[in-house]
Parts: sequence; C-alpha cells; structure tokens
Amino acid sequence: MKIHVGLNVTNLEASIDFYSKLFGTNPAKTKPNYAKFLLEEPGLNFTLRPVDSVEGNHINHFGFQVSKSEELKKHKERLETQGFFSRDEKDTTCCYARQDKFWITDPDGHEWEFFFTKEDTEEDTINNNCCA
Repeated sequence: MKIHVGLNVTNLEASIDFYSKLFGTNPAKTKPNYAKFLLEEPGLNFTLRPVDSVEGNHINHFGFQVSKSEELKKHKERLETQGFFSRDEKDTTCCYARQDKFWITDPDGHEWEFFFTKEDTEEDTINNNCCA
C-alpha cells in the first residue's frame, strides 16, 4: 500500500526539480500537465498538477519521520548539497514529543518537515507547523 498525495503547483518544471531533489529520484511519469513520483520508501504515490495560483493554507505541512538521528543528519546534508536552505529545530517539544527536526519549503510555499522523535512527553507546544 502507498499513500497518495496530489499537489497543485504553479510551476510544474520548478516543482519537478524541487521534488526530484527532495525525493532523490526523478518522476516515474511526466506529461505537459502532470508528474508522478512513485516511492518505495516511504510508500508514496505523489502527483503534481499545474494550476494558475495556489492560495490560502489548505495544507499545514508534509513530513518524513525517521527512526534514527543519523538518518535525519543524512537527509539534511543531502538536501543542503542540492542547494536547499533548511530551518533547524533541536530538542523542540511538539505534539507531546521531544524532537529534532528541520524544514524546507517548495516553490509554492509548502513546508516539508524531517523529524526524529526522541521521546514522548506530557507537554505540547502548539504552533502552526507542529504535530506529526
């Protein structure tokens, strides 16, 4: 089973470039008005469709939960060598868990979180991009 996410984007080529780097692979299918990435790890069918504008906050954020802090570091280094700027959060308490994480943003402003959960907590820090 794969999760499917269909995302509207304003610039298909820029988004294909961004997501090819993010996922570390090229799309499985591209057409003039469509691109599809099929990922095995994580199991994801991710499609892009161009639209004239992306407005409002219909999506809070997307994310990848990793199982080791070394994995988090590996993804951060990989994406930074691809030219992405990342925003770090270390030892943050979010969603009743203590986490290390970093964020990157796609061409239309959709945020992607990579996070490692260190431990569950009884505290929650509520903000717009918290909770995975």
